[in-house]
Amino acid sequence: MRLRFWLGYAAVAAIAAGSVVWALVLHTNENDAFERQQRDLTLRAANQAEALAALSVGQLATAAAFFQTKDDITQREFDILADTLLDTGALTAAAFVEAVPKEERAEFERRRGLPIVERRQLGDFRVAGDRPVHYPLSFAATKLDAGVATPYGYDVGGDRRRAPAIRRARDGGRPAATYAMRLPLGGVGINVFHPVYAGGAAIETRAQRRRTLIGFATGSFRVQSLASAATEALPGDTEAALLERGEPVAGDAVPREGSASAPIRIADRTWLLVVRDPSRPGIGLSLLLAGIGLSLAALLAALIFVWSRNERMRELQRQAGQDALTGLKNRRRFQEDLSTEMARSRRERAESALLMIDLDNFKRVNDTLGHPVGDRLIAEIAGVLRGRTRETDVLARLGGDEFAVVLPRCDVAEARSVAEAIATAVREHVAEDEGIPPITASIGIAIFDGASAISAVALVADADAAMYTAKDAGRDAVRVFDPHTIRPAPHSRPGATDSA
Repeated sequence: MRLRFWLGYAAVAAIAAGSVVWALVLHTNENDAFERQQRDLTLRAANQAEALAALSVGQLATAAAFFQTKDDITQREFDILADTLLDTGALTAAAFVEAVPKEERAEFERRRGLPIVERRQLGDFRVAGDRPVHYPLSFAATKLDAGVATPYGYDVGGDRRRAPAIRRARDGGRPAATYAMRLPLGGVGINVFHPVYAGGAAIETRAQRRRTLIGFATGSFRVQSLASAATEALPGDTEAALLERGEPVAGDAVPREGSASAPIRIADRTWLLVVRDPSRPGIGLSLLLAGIGLSLAALLAALIFVWSRNERMRELQRQAGQDALTGLKNRRRFQEDLSTEMARSRRERAESALLMIDLDNFKRVNDTLGHPVGDRLIAEIAGVLRGRTRETDVLARLGGDEFAVVLPRCDVAEARSVAEAIATAVREHVAEDEGIPPITASIGIAIFDGASAISAVALVADADAAMYTAKDAGRDAVRVFDPHTIRPAPHSRPGATDSA
């Protein structure tokens, strides 16, 4: 009967497992293919935007080389160069920022005919070895409407948002980009600064680059234009966002879960393009197969539950009341059985006894030989106690090296006899592990009967006090609780009366 049951269980389990595995494989393959496609699409979009930005940054390098060969730039020369920068690539504005020493400010104002619009002292860049320098926006051009005022004279270096990029470009000799911000020519965008040094000057070191700096060829990328360049090849229902430091600067916030991302590098900064295609494949057939598998699994679980419920409950009850190391009853089960025996003693008006047993100097075994050896010794002592108690007795391990025995229908003399036998058996026990010193036990006895109104807690305290009195008497001893000489407090142990 049981063999047929387990064969049926194996068949049902195989069908259920096979259905679920097939459903998972099918769904995983579909998802993997979708995610690969989404990653490839995102990477192509990011590369497209990055290539367009790189083209414009390269054009800024060409403009910087032109400015480097000119001692002075006229408005017409700048306009011709700016038209080239703005007609191709992704730039929406171009500018030339000059580096003007502070002592030459008056001459610069006279020559340009416009005052420098100062912001903060950041424009001075007070670094060791530097002279105070202004960075005015000398020439500017934009694709925007002609009605937008060009902020000539604006001290770009005095702006905390642009100053770090200007420092990096000046000292590193390479283009540097700002974070996204509100541009003076309108819209949210990114400034890229390409340093321009004096023609033929040595620029190998940072100090040389600072001394020979003429200014910057500057371009502005509108964030929305970059995002459009990246997403124009994406399907119409695709969600996309351009992230800067984890926050969207273009597009709506896109959940990162189920999305693909790719970096977009412009000059020396990197942005993140996040794309999410909402057309992720559904579960379809996978759900049907999984449902069949789960249904079979549920049927199987119900069969197992019905068949094994009682057995499982018995096992759980046994484990809940059993000490894992010795197999004896644990403290919780002992307290329940002690209360039961006390109630029976009251009904039958019969004397019974409680023995509290504590091994002497057991801590020394753990400290010198280790806890594994101590655990094996505890298990051996539990076997000794089993051999000296009856089936009707309640034998428990309360924890550590402390044991308890309830002796139903047992008077003082019988309890004393059993305790002495236990003490002798423990004393004569030879441990299996070498090096273990002789082990003895101190035993306390408390008597209860039908006329006693004592509680289980108080009874345990009485037996415990007698046991501590046995320890104080030199250990390896048996003592019976006497309320006239022993106070029922475990940590206050006066002398006890030997009732033998």
